Amino acid sequence: MRRFKTIEKNSRTALVTGASSGIGLCYARRLASLGYRVVAVSNQQAEIQQTAQELASTYGVEALPLYMDLATREAAEALHAFCRERGLEIEVLVNNAGIFFFREVANTAPGAIETMLSLHVATPTRLCRLFGADMKTRGHGYILNMASLASWMPMPGIALYAATKAYLRSFSRSLWYEMRENGVTVTTVCPGAVATDLYKLSKRYQRLGLRLGVLMPPQRLADKALKAMFRGRKQIVPGAINLFFRWLIALLPDWLVLYAKKKLLKDDAKREA
Repeated sequence: MRRFKTIEKNSRTALVTGASSGIGLCYARRLASLGYRVVAVSNQQAEIQQTAQELASTYGVEALPLYMDLATREAAEALHAFCRERGLEIEVLVNNAGIFFFREVANTAPGAIETMLSLHVATPTRLCRLFGADMKTRGHGYILNMASLASWMPMPGIALYAATKAYLRSFSRSLWYEMRENGVTVTTVCPGAVATDLYKLSKRYQRLGLRLGVLMPPQRLADKALKAMFRGRKQIVPGAINLFFRWLIALLPDWLVLYAKKKLLKDDAKREA
């Protein structure tokens, strides 16, 4: 696979949301290793400070930590203003921040619904609008939006997650066509299960999933996604097994889906008890 192309350090700027852990941290590390100045955003204050210090000391680039709740209505505008006031032209925008929970819609707190809608729909859309317009004016730029394999899987227990990721996948694909002629590409990443804490799996089960090949290491996912982004691809579903599951899920009979729902919701209730 083709290697990444490095740039002069701090000559261009990348913005990564959800950069304090998991896949977002891997995105920030890889972009910093290529020479990008990184604006690292997270709602984990201590962790995002540590991330910025690591990027600066390890890769010798400027790293700007920004503690921010991206689920608020004004988050996108505030983030855009933060960059504009510092004269930062964002060359790479990575919309990675998100949440996951397994729960029936009727049993989900309204606040949790609003948070997921904000993180997966409203804020990424506004960030694409604001930074995408800047990129369009300059005639170049990259946007990477994190959807999910679940965007093809309208399953009980993840109805909200799957629906919001389906929106982001559809929106990003259309935006690719709108922005392409202006030198801006929009890439949608649709991963399956990744070995992070997002799904609340214990480290033991994460290691088991990696050995069995059903979980992907987050750095490997980040590398695949960024390579696809720099090549201008519209969409990537990393991992051959995920392409298989994408079609298999659509063929599941209703009785099996309902059985899985009862089993999974029962197990989830035990974990929360």
